[in-house]
Amino acid sequence: MIRVLVVDDQHLLRTGTAMVIGTADDLVVVGEAQDGLQALERVGVLRPDVVVMDVRMPGIDGIETTRRITERFPAVKVLVLTQFDLDEHVFGALAAGASGYLLKESSAAELCTAVRTVAAGDAIVAPRACRRLVETVKPALLTARSQQAQASPFGALSARELDVVRALADGSSNAEVARSLFISEATVKSHVASILRKLGVRDRVHIVIEAFRCGVVRD
Repeated sequence: MIRVLVVDDQHLLRTGTAMVIGTADDLVVVGEAQDGLQALERVGVLRPDVVVMDVRMPGIDGIETTRRITERFPAVKVLVLTQFDLDEHVFGALAAGASGYLLKESSAAELCTAVRTVAAGDAIVAPRACRRLVETVKPALLTARSQQAQASPFGALSARELDVVRALADGSSNAEVARSLFISEATVKSHVASILRKLGVRDRVHIVIEAFRCGVVRD
């Protein structure tokens, strides 16, 4: 059973989201929070598997709340909900450690699938959105990256794994990576799992972020 905490400052939206998630047999809402501080307190007590997080909230917003959750409770995954597909605040949340984002207009089935996806350790972000994310936060990623590159964890990756990293940075899906490298999708998934383990990051979105940060992928 996947344990979920729902965070939204709007009561009706929060309750509605909780009700939708509660209809799934394998998901259970263990609590709700109306702001960032309350979310942090309840994550500490309830230890959910996934936090479904609104971005725009008074006080501590969803970005800062996400950063604090992922720093203090690295086993807890955060799924951001937003009204805007290209909302820069959502990109900020992803850079802060969220495992993905979903539009509030998504269907009940899409929401439940997204919760399961991030709970399993993957990212629920369209492959092309990885590139948009990097473009948005690139100035910060490029800061002092030459120094970071010297101590880059990418040195532990094989040549083929580095090929996969570069393909992911171009926004390629697993199927597209497989075609471009002439390998199977199963092999791509195996490489991605190995890359995640070696880099110590949460999902493919953060593989791309680290690749730009460390200078493995250039402009």
